[in-house]
Amino acid sequence: MESLGIIAGNGAYPFELAQRARAAGVRRIVVAAFENETRPELASQVDEITWIRVGQLGKMIGIFEKSGVQDVIMAGQIAPKNLFDLRPDFKALLLLGRLKERNAESLFGGIADELAKSGVTLLSATTFLEDSLAPEGHIAGPKLKKRTIDDLEYGFRIAKEVSRLDIGQTVVVRNGTVLAVEAFEGTNDAIQRGGKMGNGSAVMVKVSKPDQDFRFDVPVIGLQTLETAQAAGVIAIGVESGKTLLLERAQLLADAAARKITLFGL
Repeated sequence: MESLGIIAGNGAYPFELAQRARAAGVRRIVVAAFENETRPELASQVDEITWIRVGQLGKMIGIFEKSGVQDVIMAGQIAPKNLFDLRPDFKALLLLGRLKERNAESLFGGIADELAKSGVTLLSATTFLEDSLAPEGHIAGPKLKKRTIDDLEYGFRIAKEVSRLDIGQTVVVRNGTVLAVEAFEGTNDAIQRGGKMGNGSAVMVKVSKPDQDFRFDVPVIGLQTLETAQAAGVIAIGVESGKTLLLERAQLLADAAARKITLFGL
């Protein structure tokens, strides 16, 4: 691949994607970055970067049309508070007007369709990162007791059902009781809420949705997740194997061991 476009949200994800793409031989990286979301230092890692507001769909598509980029990857999230402050341009207004439901799947699916109309293909968000997908079983951190594994497996079943209802993809559990379910506030806030009631013995589980579109919505565990989990008293993190990205994998596994938090693939 000669050129790659990145729609860059917050966190480390866009950085790792850019590094992996370079290693795979991509010579030119063009980025659409969001004000107050994307880390400014990403500019030094790519060839072209244009800053836009959340909601400027027409400008975003124009970035890739003008640069001649045909393959684009979404990497990183947008904070829920900024989605509430959405100021859509004309193209985004037209898209929103066509949607019967305004959830992440319908919105980003609509964006993918708009990109396609301009000759731009939205690739899977795991492209170039396939070797960072979580394996099954113990990944890092202390070995677990059966009671804790039972909690993880129970949390997995609950999280799968909650994600099927399109509420959220993360739950926090202790001793067979659900302490918190993620909704619009995001994973880290759900961990904090559940951890407060877990008295240092809670576990969290993050899963994919049924029929999840991995072009724009891949579950991710990163260093920030571990930091939040430790502060909340979470002792184990269960992830769906083969469908969850472990960002900055080597550092993540070392950090999990240092913080005595177990990563476990379900």
